[in-house]
Amino acid sequence: MSDLFLVRHGETEWSRSGRHTGSTDVPLTERGREEARRLVPLIRSHRIGAAFVSPLQRARETAELIGLHDVRVDSDLREWDYGGYEGVTTVEIQRERPGWFLFDDGVAPGPPDHPGESPEQVGHRADRALAKVEAAFANTEGCVVLVAHGHFLRVLTARWLGLPPSSGALFQLATGTLCRLGTEHGRPVIAGWNIRPPA
Repeated sequence: MSDLFLVRHGETEWSRSGRHTGSTDVPLTERGREEARRLVPLIRSHRIGAAFVSPLQRARETAELIGLHDVRVDSDLREWDYGGYEGVTTVEIQRERPGWFLFDDGVAPGPPDHPGESPEQVGHRADRALAKVEAAFANTEGCVVLVAHGHFLRVLTARWLGLPPSSGALFQLATGTLCRLGTEHGRPVIAGWNIRPPA
């Protein structure tokens, strides 16, 4: 099996300030665009067989800036639905709910169009995305790239490793970075994490 590359979109104003950014379609900052451009040599050094991207503009622009072509938009790659915590920082949430932790506690209910998701619901989406990755590996040669969002990709990594969705908490993921998932002796592994080219 070839490698699975995960790309977290570049910086946005909300990611910089720590606001939970699920469905809000916040654009990249100029720094976020530069973070994406710096990944181009890392992407070009591999043969890409298939690429998938979240429908949100911060991910789609990142995919474009890193030079991906024939990218399939996949709604399963969207960020965690933060429900009532959309746009709110962890510090602000913990004032109301001391000790709150996203990967254990989920989110407060939101409006009908964005009611919020539990860690398990995000895990189900990650499993569906990984099934599409496996199908892509079977039908093409080369690596598969997913361009998406921090919390979602952390859950997906946990599921790749056979861990529960809450174990995504173990994998801190910076904006504008590349991660590499692979196998060793037939077992899933993390082969590289938070990779950026040298400055």
